[in-house]
Amino acid sequence: MDRLGAMRIFVSVAKLGSFTEAARRLQLSPSVVTRSIAQLEDALGLTLLLRTTRSLRLTERGDLYLESCQQILQDVDSAERQVRGEDAKPRGTLKVAAPVVFGRLHVLPIVNRVLREHREVAVELTLSDRNIQLVEEGVDVAVRIGELADSSLIAVKLGAVSRMVVASAAYLKERGVPKSPADLAAHDIVAFEGLGATNEWRFDGGAKPVHLEPRLIVNSVDASIAAAEAGIGITRALSYQVKASVAAGRLTPILQQFAPPPSPVNVIYPARRIASANIAVFIKTARAYFKAHPLVPVEEWRPRLKG
Repeated sequence: MDRLGAMRIFVSVAKLGSFTEAARRLQLSPSVVTRSIAQLEDALGLTLLLRTTRSLRLTERGDLYLESCQQILQDVDSAERQVRGEDAKPRGTLKVAAPVVFGRLHVLPIVNRVLREHREVAVELTLSDRNIQLVEEGVDVAVRIGELADSSLIAVKLGAVSRMVVASAAYLKERGVPKSPADLAAHDIVAFEGLGATNEWRFDGGAKPVHLEPRLIVNSVDASIAAAEAGIGITRALSYQVKASVAAGRLTPILQQFAPPPSPVNVIYPARRIASANIAVFIKTARAYFKAHPLVPVEEWRPRLKG
């Protein structure tokens, strides 16, 4: 039995949750995939996957084995790249992940420049507001907003952003400007229902969290900003998401004295990929981009907007 080949098949089946889909992705017949998993389980003397007619899930031992397989396969791939000299020059596919709006506004221009300057590099860019697990999902490098919990990742800071509460000038003229977070309860709220979102808005400066009953709930921050610009109500977003709207006068920041501290923006990658030429060129390009387009919290760019 080809143990490494069987590991790759097992990882694919476990991640996709389907023998059929794994066979399709790997360009193998379903019977080969099924037989490979059976041989692997026989060699280990334990059950890795529990199958029913409707579902497939990992056993406790299977979950542990999956983590080890992913580590082993990544190390093997890295060793092969190094011995072939592939890490000496950017080439091959670079898998990048970033939040949706930030990725569209800032990461895509970085990717475009990498592609223009390095003809042998291809990029798979995934835009998602979910915190993607780099090693488990095969992502090389990701941009993440906020404090990092995983100390096994290398982080390179690109800048910082602030959380802002904004509304249109027309709305504020009609309804008045809130003086404290508690005043928001008397206003129309447009809420962006992102991952992990609640109707409780937290502030700094000793202010208590405010529970709100939104008049409009959307699942896109672009939509919440557009609704606020149209005068529907007050919304909350990150500074980079509304900077253009504030600069153009379509939105006005409010309650800034109660804003929580700025959040860092980092590009992160696994420590074992430190020698990757692809990651190195992405980081170099990202640093150059943000040097030309500084990513700073609202406290640093608001004075410039008035001028």
